Amino acid sequence: MKSLFERLRTRRLASMFVLLGTLSLAIVAGSFAAHGVRGQEKQSSSSDATPLKVVDSSVAPNEFVKIAKEVGPAVVNINTQTLPKQSLNKGGKRNPHLRAQPNPQSPGDDDQEDDQQQGQGQGNFQDFFNKFFGGQVPDQDGGDDSQVRESLGSGFIVDSKGYIITNNHVIEKADKIYVKLSTDPDTTELGRPAHIIGVDKATDLAVIKIDTSSPLPTVKLGNSDTAQVGDWVEAIGSPFALSQTVTAGIISAKHRTIEPGASGQFQHFIQTDAAINPGNSGGPLLNMNGEVIGVNTAIYTQSAGYQGIGFAMPSNTVVEVYNDLISSSHKVTRGSIGIRFNQGLPGAVNRVYGFKTGVLVQQVVHGGPADKAGLKGGDIITSVDGRSIKDGDDLVNEITSRRPGSSIRLGYQRDGKQMDTTATIGDLDHVFAEQDNQQADAGTDNQGDAGETKLGLVVRQESDSTAAKLKVPGVVIQSVRSGSFGDLQGLEPGLIITRINKQPTGTKDQFDAVVGKLKTGDDVVFEILDPRRPDNGINYLGGTLE
Repeated sequence: MKSLFERLRTRRLASMFVLLGTLSLAIVAGSFAAHGVRGQEKQSSSSDATPLKVVDSSVAPNEFVKIAKEVGPAVVNINTQTLPKQSLNKGGKRNPHLRAQPNPQSPGDDDQEDDQQQGQGQGNFQDFFNKFFGGQVPDQDGGDDSQVRESLGSGFIVDSKGYIITNNHVIEKADKIYVKLSTDPDTTELGRPAHIIGVDKATDLAVIKIDTSSPLPTVKLGNSDTAQVGDWVEAIGSPFALSQTVTAGIISAKHRTIEPGASGQFQHFIQTDAAINPGNSGGPLLNMNGEVIGVNTAIYTQSAGYQGIGFAMPSNTVVEVYNDLISSSHKVTRGSIGIRFNQGLPGAVNRVYGFKTGVLVQQVVHGGPADKAGLKGGDIITSVDGRSIKDGDDLVNEITSRRPGSSIRLGYQRDGKQMDTTATIGDLDHVFAEQDNQQADAGTDNQGDAGETKLGLVVRQESDSTAAKLKVPGVVIQSVRSGSFGDLQGLEPGLIITRINKQPTGTKDQFDAVVGKLKTGDDVVFEILDPRRPDNGINYLGGTLE
């Protein structure tokens, strides 16, 4: 005999099943009614239904609406065309911006115009500039040399005479550039022809111009330094060819450096969660005063679309670059003292060398300003003109803002002693160009240095014990010159090069012989072993030598 509790539980379950069954029938019946499916039942009369009417009311416009109306007319579509035989640019320069972080286990290759993707890379910063922003659809098969390739980006007018700011990657490979204003009729297929005023690859910014017979609407440039994390922002652009698209979000972070080393030393982005997608590149990021505080440049993505993290070049940097690009030289001139250093050193280095702030000099360019001022590798730069230097970014900002020919006082430590010297600022491009020329000349006479001259690599022969342990002979990378071919491929100190272009490099002589035969335009593929993770096997890195 069932207890009272069991009988009550049985009744409750039965009631629940009845309820679920009733709901299921109601859902099915509703579905039939919604799709006009009837059985034997009669259609009910609707004579007592009241027709719907649109309420005649309005919502007061918020700040986003006001900004979109005010700034929208100054935001433009940029269409580009790359003519046949030039679209792939097979012998051209790989884009050094936002490549995947070097990862020996899963090397990311940012130049996917010729090759299928090898993997996401450590940071999933894929080839945004030429695919996700500069193009409508990522090129999965390398494209077709026989066809005109079109791409799309955004920009904004800063001068009523027709001067427009955008990203360099939007227009750098283009043979023809067209700009379409928001007021241009839809029948205008591409837009008005534009020409380049100047570009700056270091910040990925460009200035272009269109001819106009009447003043054009312009934007206002705001102060990005005063923007704060948490501030509302609005982005306007042409994602997926949808012109005048407005999205909103907040500033998620500031001073984001997403490219390590020398390639990212001038790129300190504003991070935002305002939706940014392919085609937005070059468009404005606006504060709630309707002022441009950034140029939308890149996204973090695993799907080639918006995932909540976008990056914009700060307006204060944009203004400085713009003013240089519209000058008579049409180029950005940056100061330099001719040194190289490693950013983000481990705390152990600081403790052993006895400094908390400052910059440890890795290399001094021969004949450069620092060399002439007496600085040496191992010195620690602590101040500029009496102002303490915090780190490498601080030093770069301080030096590059100075004009070539001006003098500065450098404070530095050497062997624990505080010293100072005077240096004359040089032109960044000239200082390092002269060193590269000297290395190229030296490489002509001494093929043994070809690895450093051509690839930017200093290597040594693998020790007998290491070779015996790994059972793979090769040369060990000792150093990689910033911005060199080896650096752009993701090579790092400590990795072992076992073969180049299928040729063994088990000894230094073999390495020198293989590299000595390489010439501009050759494809170079490295077979790499990471001795820290030998079980991962051989990885392949490569590109086209310039």
